[in-house]
Amino acid sequence: MALAEIGAGPLEAGPVEDDDVAVLDAYSAAVSAVAEALIPSVASLRVSRSMDGWSAGGSGSAVAFTPDGFLVTSAHVVAGADRGTSTFVDGTERGFRVVGRDPLSDLAVVRVDGDTPPAELGDAAKLKVGQLVVAIGNPLGFSGSVTAGVVSALGRSMGMRDGRSSRLVENVIQTDAALNPGNSGGALADSRGRVVGINTAVAGIGLGLAVPIDATTRPFLASLMRDGRVRRAYLGVVGGTRPLPRPLAGTLGRGRALEVVQLLESSPAAGAGVRPGDLIVELDGRPVEGVGDLQRLLVGELVGRRVELRVARAGRLLALELTPTDLV
Repeated sequence: MALAEIGAGPLEAGPVEDDDVAVLDAYSAAVSAVAEALIPSVASLRVSRSMDGWSAGGSGSAVAFTPDGFLVTSAHVVAGADRGTSTFVDGTERGFRVVGRDPLSDLAVVRVDGDTPPAELGDAAKLKVGQLVVAIGNPLGFSGSVTAGVVSALGRSMGMRDGRSSRLVENVIQTDAALNPGNSGGALADSRGRVVGINTAVAGIGLGLAVPIDATTRPFLASLMRDGRVRRAYLGVVGGTRPLPRPLAGTLGRGRALEVVQLLESSPAAGAGVRPGDLIVELDGRPVEGVGDLQRLLVGELVGRRVELRVARAGRLLALELTPTDLV
């Protein structure tokens, strides 16, 4: 081809293969089916907060997960509010009350009067990178907002803070399904319409984060419904994941532990004789290989119960006894 011919006319699109059309049709059908199934279960939330004499409004989304009016949303959507107004896509407007919120997982449960069409909860532990996911919110109240994408990363951690307490939300789902304003608290669903996450934050251009619905967070929802809070045990240690010395790694059959960096004053750990530099390897007979393991083990059932904490110190394994208190 002569140089003069390059760019001389508009490029013509090549023929679309039948297989490509079939793939696009299947993709569209999957997204449409998820939207049709879930949009009736997703509500718009509007709240009003009073701060220093000023009134400020806020909004977000929520997902009905029981037939009797319980909805899950993001804790930051209803922060500072006890009540608000919900609107479903059929135009139904109902007041709601905040049943409970857990800022350390960024999950909250609210309840509306009357029946609600419940969404099916899935299991984020079964997700795979590259899998299709659909983000559904209801920022306006009368029409659901639907975006689709893939799981772009799994196993991320997101730091949350509530006053002096902080916690890592583990196994956060990263997706390239765009999160529109007002979609916080909405559903992240798999291709079968099962809610596998609650959309919580925008991680960057074209990336969103969702708190997973899995074996760790499902009990949180039950606690919020029952008690209005998530009860957690407290030891009073600050630390980070560290490799174990090789001899200890061979003895224990694992390579990591939680190094104690700081002890909080008058805490159960301090009273039991834990020292900075100790490597926590077990709590209540269960292995600890890092921050996430310890967080998962510090459940409300440990509060007030005497348990054994095994630590490695100067190359030796020590067994210490302590009684966790309630994290408030």
